[in-house]
Amino acid sequence: MPRDTKLILCPINLRHAKLDDSAYQEAVAMAQRRGAKLLVATVAPEMERNLNIHDSEAFWGKALEKFVAAYPADDVELETVVSLGAVHRQIVKLAEERNADVIVMGSANPKIKDYILGTTASHVVTHAKCSVYVVRT
Repeated sequence: MPRDTKLILCPINLRHAKLDDSAYQEAVAMAQRRGAKLLVATVAPEMERNLNIHDSEAFWGKALEKFVAAYPADDVELETVVSLGAVHRQIVKLAEERNADVIVMGSANPKIKDYILGTTASHVVTHAKCSVYVVRT
């Protein structure tokens, strides 16, 4: 019997989102098919490399809102969230805190993409308590 999917977590790397939005598009389609809520998240560094960014949560929150506005998720309840910290740990933590049923995320490492998952996707697949759907980008 198929599992009931209520919440799909889709972490977005906004530094690469302009290059490839396929994981987000897959998450939207999955949410539409399953009637699930979509939680779109991005993880900001605790310490920004760009000294012009004084408030990481606000800066990346606005960037995430722009991304979601550029790619509408018709007929899907959608929420955005910004976490601070190490990307791989924050994705797993957010999935646990919000009781996500599935994580839909991309995996890209242009140098080794034909051989193994990227380190973030690999960590999430290994440590998440829910299902993880990795979209090869």
